Amino acid sequence: MKDYDIVIVGGGPAGLAAAAAAKKAGSDSILIIERDRELGGILNQCIHNGFGLHTFKEELTGPEYAQRFIDEVLTLGIDYRLDTMVMDIAPDKTVTAMNRTDGMFQIKAKAVVLCMGCRERPRGALNIPGYRPAGIFSAGTAQRLVNIEGYMPGREVVILGSGDIGLIMARRMTLEGAIVKVVAEVMPYSGGLKRNIVQCLNDFDIPLLLSHTVIDIEGKEHIKAVTIAEVGPDRKPIKGTEVRYTCDTLLLSVGLIPENELSRNAGVEMNPVTNGPIVNESLETSIPGVFACGNVLHVHDLVDFVSEEAKKAGENAAAFVLGKAQEESGQKITLHGESGVRYTVPSHIDPKRLSDNLTVRFRVGDIYKDSYVSVYYGDERVRHVKKRIIAPGEMEQVVLLKDDLLKRPELTDITLKIEEA
Repeated sequence: MKDYDIVIVGGGPAGLAAAAAAKKAGSDSILIIERDRELGGILNQCIHNGFGLHTFKEELTGPEYAQRFIDEVLTLGIDYRLDTMVMDIAPDKTVTAMNRTDGMFQIKAKAVVLCMGCRERPRGALNIPGYRPAGIFSAGTAQRLVNIEGYMPGREVVILGSGDIGLIMARRMTLEGAIVKVVAEVMPYSGGLKRNIVQCLNDFDIPLLLSHTVIDIEGKEHIKAVTIAEVGPDRKPIKGTEVRYTCDTLLLSVGLIPENELSRNAGVEMNPVTNGPIVNESLETSIPGVFACGNVLHVHDLVDFVSEEAKKAGENAAAFVLGKAQEESGQKITLHGESGVRYTVPSHIDPKRLSDNLTVRFRVGDIYKDSYVSVYYGDERVRHVKKRIIAPGEMEQVVLLKDDLLKRPELTDITLKIEEA
């Protein structure tokens, strides 16, 4: 196994876009390592449409969107290894991986791009009483069973959590003939996109119960019923609100966790809010030459934004390898989220290293109506944009102008806030 300039860990939408961008930026020695049997990642099982509106200005299914980037990677002649698991990334960017053909092997990379995506939060993290019967699936597992393997998990369905995959599976299971009785969400707001609530629940008359959760699961061998209760502001069940639903399937859509075991073992500094790496304006982690993008960095709402972010990561990885990366100026501006802004990506920037204006992405911790997204340079408010509604399920962004930042050589802090009208 030869060494490569850039090793990209993950062959999903982030990895494909990063590889293509790095190749176009001048790096000829690139390897994509993918643990699944084909490129495309999670998009292969997302057969619904709604992808590509930003990137390609047309509506595509997940497999169609992925194929656009797979075709580009193949046309550019980028190397890739399938059915290959990365076991370790050392701080010196030595990548240890293994597969059936080559056994265990190591690659010395000059740069690494982390594109491992995210995984679903399991039942074990929820502390729901009851046995562990058959019939409980994560929404993503059910999606794979229905769309790729051709199996129906069940016919009477209850869904816990209103993440986008859960909402989409409510519609999918209905279209396949199942009865989806209810979607319960412990928070007072949905965790999914507004369009998915409308298209997947409202259009099919599937009830969404906010501030509700499953408090009991019946069945020893196979699930028979669940009990759902309303919760108070402390998220504890309110006595007297319990309702029993018979079902043979419980789908869990209770959050996504970035896949960062490799990142942590490599010594990458992590953000406790996003569970992803802390990155700078180049999407570079605390280890020089190790970049991160897509859902391994922070959970995105649209794959179009994953591809856009990954393109920048790939370009910056190529610049690092080719010695074209801008030298640090010594000015470090830290970005903060306050008053409803949970986090920002990136976390800190050096204005002189920006190749263009900077898109800062963030999520909020509650629903805000007729409020403002405000940007402060130190104590000076430089941006005050009114938004009709801001919700946790949808990623927000602001664009910082490079010229404005360069005019402020003494600037050390930028703060993003949600302010009431």
